[in-house]
Amino acid sequence: MPVEIRELVIKVTITEEEERQDQSKELQDLKNKVVKECIEKIMTKLETLPER
Repeated sequence: MPVEIRELVIKVTITEEEERQDQSKELQDLKNKVVKECIEKIMTKLETLPER
């Protein structure tokens, strides 16, 4: 005899997205910090180079 489902309830809790946003922001902050440090080092090197 076939079974008929008349109502189906699905409950889901997803918290991963919030964590990803936080991690994404932290990652972007770290990337910006690294780029800033690299630019500072390059500028320092350029300032110490003798002019032609």
